[in-house]
Amino acid sequence: MFSEKANAIFQDVIKTYKILNTVDQPFTNKYDKQEDVLAHLLYRKCWIDTVQWAYEDIIRDPEIDPVAALTLKRKIDASNQDRTDTVEYIDSYFLDKYKEITPKENATINSESPAWAIDRLSILALKIYHMDVEVNREDATAEHKAACKKKLDVLLEQRVDLSTAIDTLLADIENGDKYMKVYKQMKMYNDDELNPVLRGKK
Repeated sequence: MFSEKANAIFQDVIKTYKILNTVDQPFTNKYDKQEDVLAHLLYRKCWIDTVQWAYEDIIRDPEIDPVAALTLKRKIDASNQDRTDTVEYIDSYFLDKYKEITPKENATINSESPAWAIDRLSILALKIYHMDVEVNREDATAEHKAACKKKLDVLLEQRVDLSTAIDTLLADIENGDKYMKVYKQMKMYNDDELNPVLRGKK
């Protein structure tokens, strides 16, 4: 099933990142784009999410230097754009894969595309990893560990449900029961022409 492959890649990304555990480490994709473009995209997608998770932790430091915070905010903005672009590349992969499928007459559209559901699965992998860390923290109280264990159980159940939903969606598209219709995000705040503040600086 697709979700098994995706979840395995996401867990591998997080494990690999945590070896050095720094946002400044170089990125190397374990999957060749020509040999397995989907795995290549999934690996990159989760790496972006993992680095951004760390960015979001750092920027919440109440003692962070304002100049450093602004620099980090710019990195988060760039990361968000990179994330969106990668999600759209994943959707393009599926659009191409299923381009010969003729939807049935009563086929319906899904509320979100496969790639945006996969986006949530990648972030869920990070939530599960970090919640598991909290469950096993040696300096945490028993109450904290118990509370985090309950949350972890919910997250694990959510991964099963989301994985099943994604696999079902892909099967439905392949069978013609659903069809893909992708809308570009069209983010306006990064565009020199659409953001009035940036437009005024030109």
